[in-house]
Amino acid sequence: MEYIYINAGSSVAINKGEDGESVNQLFIDGKQHKFEDDDVQDKKQYAIKVKRDKYQKFLNRQFENLIVLTGAGSSVGIGEGDKKGRLLSQLWDDARDALGADKLNAFCELVKYHDKKEGEYIKNLEKLLSIANTAKDFVPSTDAVNIPDTIKEIEALIKDKCELKLPSDAPHHSFIEKISRRKVTLPRAKVFTLNYDTLFEQAGRKGNYTIIDGFSFSFPRFFSGRNFDYDVVLRDKSRLKEEDNFINRVFHLYKPHGSVDWQKTKEGIKQSDTVEKALMIYPKDSKYESSYEQPFFEMMSRFQQNLRKDNVLLICIGFSFNDKHIVTAIQEALEQNSGFQLVVVNKGIELSDGFRWLYNLSLKHSNIVLIDELFSDFALYYPLLKSYNQDEYKKITINLTDRDGE
Repeated sequence: MEYIYINAGSSVAINKGEDGESVNQLFIDGKQHKFEDDDVQDKKQYAIKVKRDKYQKFLNRQFENLIVLTGAGSSVGIGEGDKKGRLLSQLWDDARDALGADKLNAFCELVKYHDKKEGEYIKNLEKLLSIANTAKDFVPSTDAVNIPDTIKEIEALIKDKCELKLPSDAPHHSFIEKISRRKVTLPRAKVFTLNYDTLFEQAGRKGNYTIIDGFSFSFPRFFSGRNFDYDVVLRDKSRLKEEDNFINRVFHLYKPHGSVDWQKTKEGIKQSDTVEKALMIYPKDSKYESSYEQPFFEMMSRFQQNLRKDNVLLICIGFSFNDKHIVTAIQEALEQNSGFQLVVVNKGIELSDGFRWLYNLSLKHSNIVLIDELFSDFALYYPLLKSYNQDEYKKITINLTDRDGE
């Protein structure tokens, strides 16, 4: 039996057919659902509909504080042209293509990365870089492989692969629209993304959103943690009601692992369209230690602070729960904050060792929801709170050459 939705006593599970795609049996809230006509009803689509009805009902509640945490699953496969978001395992393949299989294998041997399966290296780029960063201070390089230079090559490749352009059909557009549709007197929706790309920034700019991201509104844009404490209000023609002073279409954006458009300068941390050496925490075990440096410390502090607030919902999308410093903060919130609600959206509900603790909790506690769903589908079916209608920004295009008779 495979769960596609879990929320304590409320659940949706399926038994698949021999082809691995069709659904033979459907279980709703622990009871097998009886179909009246097997030839007419599509069991798989019916199961998906039940799942979406359940999570839409959960998300239709108005949470005072809304936080979103996204991992690789919110970027993978998204981008214009041939350059699309990649998983770490796919970046391993990219590194092999760029360096050459012989050089990558020699690099693995030199730094003593020995994880193999059936004679092939396990594609764990994070572990490889972790071992390599330790080895570079103790293991001498060879004529064939220079350890520090090879690390730099792999990191440059990661940055290049994360310089993505947002396509017009990306789910980021509708998702931001929906999560920001809140009563303006409530705290702004806050998006924490562990990805280095700028897909959320591009979606925000295209939708005419004001993005509070820790950088100044003046140019050049420099980082300061106090910028997260600012909001945007309308003073001209203000009304008697306080809520009318706050403008719509505003959200907060935090990037705890850095960004392809950040760079460290003598004047401070600067955001720029052209960056030679990006300020990013590259995949490695020391991510936890690096998070205590600025601006990453500010991002993590804000994440922890927000998880401790009253009536808070955290939605994790495409997050593997492998980052120790992030998982520790979520575990603390589950243990200490009685008003904390957690929704986890991933492609499949995992039963791995690192995720089993959360799986077991979700079977017992109603404040934890696990959903088997892609980000693109979740953004599409995320409920739209119509009670807080906001003025839509509509771009007006005037074509002066398109005249009658011409």
